[in-house]
Amino acid sequence: MSTASPTQRPVSEQPTAPTRTRHHDILVLGGGSGGITAAAQLCRKLGDPDVAIVEPSDAHYYQPLWTLVGAGVVAKERSRRPMRDFIPAQATWLRDAVASFEPALNQVTLASGERVTYGYLVVAIGLQLNWGAIKGLEGRLGRDGIVSNYDFNLCEGTWAALRAFQGGDAVFTMPPPPIKCAGAPQKIMYLADDHLRQRGVRDRSRVHYYAGTPGIFSVKAFAKTLNEVIARKGIETHYKHNLVEVRPDRHEAVFQDLERGEEVVQHYDLPHVTPPQGPPDVIKRSPLANEAGWVNVDKHTLQHPDFPNVFSLGDVSSLPTSKTGAAIRKEAPALVHNLLSVRNGARDATTFKRYDGYSSCPLTTGYGKLVLAEFDYDLVPTPSFPFDTTKERWSMYQLKRYGLPALYWRAMLRGRA
Repeated sequence: MSTASPTQRPVSEQPTAPTRTRHHDILVLGGGSGGITAAAQLCRKLGDPDVAIVEPSDAHYYQPLWTLVGAGVVAKERSRRPMRDFIPAQATWLRDAVASFEPALNQVTLASGERVTYGYLVVAIGLQLNWGAIKGLEGRLGRDGIVSNYDFNLCEGTWAALRAFQGGDAVFTMPPPPIKCAGAPQKIMYLADDHLRQRGVRDRSRVHYYAGTPGIFSVKAFAKTLNEVIARKGIETHYKHNLVEVRPDRHEAVFQDLERGEEVVQHYDLPHVTPPQGPPDVIKRSPLANEAGWVNVDKHTLQHPDFPNVFSLGDVSSLPTSKTGAAIRKEAPALVHNLLSVRNGARDATTFKRYDGYSSCPLTTGYGKLVLAEFDYDLVPTPSFPFDTTKERWSMYQLKRYGLPALYWRAMLRGRA
């Protein structure tokens, strides 16, 4: 017989404390470029917005600058600012991360265990860097001369390695796409070549580019110029090769030849590694994912096909365009317009704004030289300037160095551009 009183249950039967649940009209997951831009535009358009942003980080990064950090042009601190400075004043900041999705219930669970229900959901949590997919890299990144511009804490190491390099094999890698800023792996290579020439060590060096792609760039008009740059600089290219292992003790990089299925071993003295990338695990195991693991959305409306109150933009989305901040700048207005159309009772897509796949990649080809690649889903150039942007230009380098960061911090993240 139990000794518990009629109003007291045994410990094993005690009810657990209820998990806290809160509700917001619009819930934005992610405080990066996509999340902040979309939230800022939503807050500007709504009179009395109930918008919440889920983001665990206390810092926001302008990642395109990391190439210039690795080339010694700017200090890495120029790319970082406090997150609180860019959370819209009308929005609620939930300093947490999403742990699971239940879109049929209009609900997410956060890492803290808190549940948040929503009327409309915007997913913008970025992608995942899969450093562990490269055998032998764990514990060696940032050491033994192995560098990468794909991390705030590592990009300065690229510049240190370039300054210390006295000749030999400089190896730059790019995994099979999709990756964020797919031009970054080659941009640092061109800048490194310039630096080695300035220091007089290029003639005793070999610069290698190993890429998982079939060519240097997918848009022919820009690929033509880039191939001319490669020829001028004497860079040795190896396409359809994927880095699978590093052997730091022997200074060897092991690549899989994606065409022949063979293993290729390359000696290195300076390796710049671009990590394999993919959708976050939390998305891959969610009902929102497509077969590849990205948030499944219509490529023109950015709306989920099964959950009409769910939208996504940026790197985490299934949009078949380059994963760049420039793409997000064009994606966000379409997403905001279409979300608000649904919120206002639209029953079909006739009132929707269509995103055409615009993306841009400012391809730095040397100090003071840049090719501004702009294109759409059909890989057709879509220039924003009234001159031939397939050519290397000093003016476009200045745009990347000064103009685009200002546009990003002052306008895009404020919902003004």
